Amino acid sequence: METFFRTHDYLVEHVKAPVRRPLMDEINWLDRLIGIKGTRQVGKTTFLLQYAKERFGKNRTCLYVNLNNFYFTTHRLADFAEEFHRGGGRVLLLDQVFKYPDWSRELRECYERFPQLRIVFTCNSAMALGEDNPDLHGRVTVYNLRGFSFREFLNLKTGYRYSPRTLDEVRLSHGELAREVLRDTDPLPLFREYLRYGFYPFFLEGGEYDEKLLKTMNMMIELDVLFAKQIELSYLVRIKKLFYLLATSYGTALNISSLAKELNVSRNTVGNYMQYLYEARLINLLPSGDREPGRKPARILLHNSNLVYCINPNPDPMEVLETFLMNALIKDHSVYKGDKNSTFWVDRQLRFRLYRDMDAAQKGYKNEKNSLSVVGKASIGEKNIIPLWLLGFLY
Repeated sequence: METFFRTHDYLVEHVKAPVRRPLMDEINWLDRLIGIKGTRQVGKTTFLLQYAKERFGKNRTCLYVNLNNFYFTTHRLADFAEEFHRGGGRVLLLDQVFKYPDWSRELRECYERFPQLRIVFTCNSAMALGEDNPDLHGRVTVYNLRGFSFREFLNLKTGYRYSPRTLDEVRLSHGELAREVLRDTDPLPLFREYLRYGFYPFFLEGGEYDEKLLKTMNMMIELDVLFAKQIELSYLVRIKKLFYLLATSYGTALNISSLAKELNVSRNTVGNYMQYLYEARLINLLPSGDREPGRKPARILLHNSNLVYCINPNPDPMEVLETFLMNALIKDHSVYKGDKNSTFWVDRQLRFRLYRDMDAAQKGYKNEKNSLSVVGKASIGEKNIIPLWLLGFLY
């Protein structure tokens, strides 16, 4: 146990958290079992250590443990938790739980045996924590840690501290909000930079960003999909091929039958694979307005604009803008495929029209209730025309 405390003290002392994630204040830390899901490389480990540093420092009632440690090849997690609890421990932070066999069963055991112990654990986005996990369903509170928003990226690059805004605030006060930022800096150059390499925190490490992202994407498929879903390794090539076909299909109609034929699998299998890629946060499934999410999607977009550039260094500009807009909206809103006069239908209430520049937006402008125009190349908007970068302030 002392070895784990020494590691904890060192990591907490040396943790570098360039921005404070808003999720830190959204979590009810009094819940007894908290699961923090997130795609690979979005900073889950840093998030846990930042929480430990803020709330506990070197107080030994809190302990960070990486379950990838060889110790847990011969020792049970539940027994370790018992020893920690017996010594006065009250908050156990568990990283990479998917590396530990029977993780969900033993988390349930800990939950039932130690009512005074709070456990916070991280896992990848594809892991089951809901109804399909009977050990944890009804016991765990789940949160999602996302990649950097444009607001967080802007704060990091400029040193300013802009706060998150709701969609209603952006809609109703976008001129005032934009002018507030423009008094300090020009957001458009940084917005272009963010679209290219600002979503994943490892851009801070320097080096070749695309190579790191490509490696991360492969690990998402190999570990977060195959390993988490217990899929045989022989199917890896097909899943990677499907991902590439979807990633390069912008502007074409989604045809499940053609994809099934190309991969030599059934339509149902294609649907399952797409769901796995969605859960791994590699793609977003865009349903039509008359269908609920989870049914056959009307369109596919990549999860974030950095992935778009990694797959295709010269992508369609509208694909980049659409991908960013959907990624910004889906945290707190339901997004559907728009009709012939709109790009997205949000919460079945707002219609979004996306334009590259202000000239196009002004030509297509319609003063309609519950309709917004969003412009990629605009520092500030007018009426119900909003600059796209400001939607990056939604978290």
